This record gives sequence, C-alpha cells and structure tokens, in this order.
Amino acid sequence: MNLLLATDALNTTRTRRLGCLRGVGITALVLLAVADMLIAVANGTLWPVLLLLSLGLAAVLWPSALRPAWLTPKLRAAVPAGASLVLTVVATLTEHMRTLGPGEVAVLLCLLLIGVRTCPPRWALLCAVLAGGAIVAAPLRFHDAIAKEDALLFMLPLALMTGITAGVGGYLRTLDLRRGVAVAETRRSERLAMAADLHDFVAHHVTGILVQTQMARMMATTEHDRLDPVLAGIEHAAAEALNSMRLTVGILREGPQGTPRLDADANRPMDDLTALADLVDRFGGPTGPTVELRRDNSVPRDLPHPVQAAAYRVVQEALTNVRRHAADATEVAVALALRDGNLHVTVRDDGRGGTPMPYAARGGGFGIVGLTERVTALGGTLHSGPRKDHGWEVLALLPARGRTE
Repeated sequence: MNLLLATDALNTTRTRRLGCLRGVGITALVLLAVADMLIAVANGTLWPVLLLLSLGLAAVLWPSALRPAWLTPKLRAAVPAGASLVLTVVATLTEHMRTLGPGEVAVLLCLLLIGVRTCPPRWALLCAVLAGGAIVAAPLRFHDAIAKEDALLFMLPLALMTGITAGVGGYLRTLDLRRGVAVAETRRSERLAMAADLHDFVAHHVTGILVQTQMARMMATTEHDRLDPVLAGIEHAAAEALNSMRLTVGILREGPQGTPRLDADANRPMDDLTALADLVDRFGGPTGPTVELRRDNSVPRDLPHPVQAAAYRVVQEALTNVRRHAADATEVAVALALRDGNLHVTVRDDGRGGTPMPYAARGGGFGIVGLTERVTALGGTLHSGPRKDHGWEVLALLPARGRTE
C-alpha cells in the first residue's frame, strides 16, 4: 500500500512538472510571436506575418481533445512550413515582406518536432524537409540587403537548431514505438492469461458435466429417485461454465480506445483460497468421491492474490485430472499448510487409473505444463506423480509472499 501511494505521488508530481513546463513553453512561444508582430509592424509587413503566426500557433497550441479529425500532424506541420517558404520566395523575388523574427523560427521548430515524432514514416521525412528547409532558408529574404557571409552566419545556427530538433523528434518517436510494443505485449500477455483462466474453468466444469451425465445414464433404469441431485449438479456445472465464459469474454472485449477492459475485476470468477471450499464441495457432489479439505491454521488469510490464484489453479487442475484419469477414486484429500515460508498445496487420490472417459475428453496433457509455468513464475515448485501404494499426488510449494529476487 505504501508503494502504491508513493507511486501515485510520484506520478502526480511528474504531471504537475510537465504541466508547469508546458505552461512556460506556451508563454514563451506567445511572447516570441508578439515580438515578431512588433518587428512586422516596424517593417510594414504585419498581415503576412500575422497570418503565418496564426497558422503556426493554431497548429501547435490547439488542444488535442478539441482538435478535429482532419487536422492531422502532417497537415499541421506542412501548412505553416509551406506558408513560410512562400513568404521567403516572395521576399527573395521582390523587395516586399522582408521580415523574420524568433517567433516564426520557434513555431517552425515545434512543428518540425511534431512532424518527425508523430507523422507516418514517409510523411515524417517530407515534413522534416519542408519545415527544416523553411527554417534554414528564411535568412534568404535579406539576400540583397546583407552580405552573403552574414546570411551564412544566420543560416548555420538555424541549421544546427533544425538538426537538433529533428534528432530529438526521432528519439521521442523511438521511445513511443518502444512503449507501443511494450503495451501490445502486456495486452497480449494479459489476454493469454485470461484465455488460460477461461480454459481452466470451462474444462473443469465440462469434465464434471460429462462424468455426471455418464452416471445419470447408468442410474436412469435402476435408481430414478437419485437422478434429481445428479441432474441438478449438471445444471449447476453448465451454468458455472457459461458464466465463466461470459465474464472472461466481457473482460477481453476492447474498450473505446482499443484497450482491454480490465476494469471488471470485481466480476471475474473467484480464484482464491476462500473459494476452495465451494470448489471441493461441488467436486464431490452426490455421485463423486469423498473429498476432504484440510486447511492448517498456519495458513494466513492475507496471502498475495497471485499466490492464492496459483494455489486455486493447482487444486482445480488436480481435481479435473482425478475425473479424467482416476474415475475409480473413492477418496480425495486436499491439504493447505504453511511451512518454512512456503504454502504447501497437496492433492492426493486413491484411484488406480481406471477411467471410462472418452479419449477426446482426457485432455492434451498440457494442464500440468501450464501449472508448472504458473508456479515457477512465482518462484515455487510443482511435483506430480504416483503415490507409493496407489493413487496420485500433486504437490505445489509456493513462496508465501510471492517471488523474491
């Protein structure tokens, strides 16, 4: 909790600092534009400069939330840069509109940064050439009023600033691409984890439906009075499977901005230690084996959720495998204990491996593999194998406080 509060405070501080920097930048840009207009008034070229600065400031300062869809980054960068080049050409060919101020240069540098960072690759190059050329060529407006050497002295620092700005824009573009890849990978990993959860839930319930259906078929001709509890169990398992699919698909559905809807955690299927009792009770049912859950008093209730979720998955997969591969089991024992800083999760059955399950319903053998990856990711270990006399045992050791580096 302290770490979360510290992170929130840090993010708030960064946001305030960025807001302050943005405010200072906007103020400086507006003051430089005002200086340009004063210079233009002195030179008698107010209206062309006013038009150019209006286009540039609108392209730079228009809030993104209010920006129309047609005002793309390439249009924002190209139009003011093109207007600046037109002004340079007219001033070069005639003796009119010879004016240049720091505001125009600052606006074009901002648009160069925007174009290089946000435009598509081909347009980014075109906007960089257009805006950079407009900045470097601006001193040519005074080609016959000053010596060529003086014009070069003006052009060299402008070219240097143009190169630095383009380099910064390219660096920020690389950071944006890396962040986009990281976000995509995070979303993909989250979706794969949700898909695995959906598989676990549905496989568990559907296997139970199959077993109880087989039992109902055998009881249909001899024990009519015991059919109702079995059919009720089938109905409950089917409802749980459908509910699991509905909730998981709802979480996977993308929001309006193309991001996963991960805000539905409150509606996700329960997968912690408090849900184990219900899982065990539903597994036994009226026709299943006797299942006993033993939870030692040493097991705390505030274990990290990833540890509890992994323990739940271990028990769920082990019980599913009992149905699939040990239908003759009469007793199943589920035990939780805390020893040496590790949560011990044990599931034992007394089956001998006999199963009437169809081959297609026996699974592909990847359940234990997925559990091993989940447990190993937390720094734990998983053992699965036959017991000394008969039956099967699954033992997971999970660090009580999660993975420690």
